[in-house]
Amino acid sequence: MIALFRKEINSFLSSLIGYIVIIVFLTAIGMLMWVFPGDSNILDSGYANLNTLFVMGPWVFMFLVPAVTMRSFAEEKRLGTIELLFTQPISDIGIILAKYFAGLVLIVFSLVPTLVYFGTVYYLGSPVGNLDIGGVWGSYVGLLFLGAGFVAIGIFCSSITSNQIISFVIAIFLSFFCYTGFDSISALSLFGGLDAVILELGIQEHYLSMSRGVLDTRDILYFLSLITMFLLFTKIVLDSRKW
Repeated sequence: MIALFRKEINSFLSSLIGYIVIIVFLTAIGMLMWVFPGDSNILDSGYANLNTLFVMGPWVFMFLVPAVTMRSFAEEKRLGTIELLFTQPISDIGIILAKYFAGLVLIVFSLVPTLVYFGTVYYLGSPVGNLDIGGVWGSYVGLLFLGAGFVAIGIFCSSITSNQIISFVIAIFLSFFCYTGFDSISALSLFGGLDAVILELGIQEHYLSMSRGVLDTRDILYFLSLITMFLLFTKIVLDSRKW
């Protein structure tokens, strides 16, 4: 598993995909925070916060994470190397986890440079440090869990097709639906007392809860369950080759 994990990381870093994902993420957020005029611009708003990063981050991840994960299994299927991969002395779940953690590491790599934004806003505050530190770190944890959930969704989508573009499109759709779909359905007020339950099924509700700086066990369990569910779906899809 470790060898495959390293291979996947090297594959990302030896191609343009990994660098493009990180650069696009940082550039998009940086432009919104510091260049483009409007409420998202920190200098225009006059408030020392990182709300732009944590509000726009999920929407940027919604496109960038599928771009990272679309080749995970789809490329193996297209090249015909997937059977060779599964003959290696590693379990199916080990292969899935190796590819999953490789994608997750790339998400972490994209978040680490944003600490520069945090430091800048911290020192721009009046007085220096006039920033909701608890809320910021809670939002970082929430964004990391959200990215982890999107990676699991992307891995699953890559396992159901040999076409990377199809994997990319399906992953965007599923990520979008899991993030905001349940919230939209609950807002229709069609199911009475079940509306609150439907709302809790969506990623957005739990992500916003973490963004307040309170790490509730229920939110953490939700994300862990979401990740586990899609990784198990991936295993079922891959196991179907034996049927």
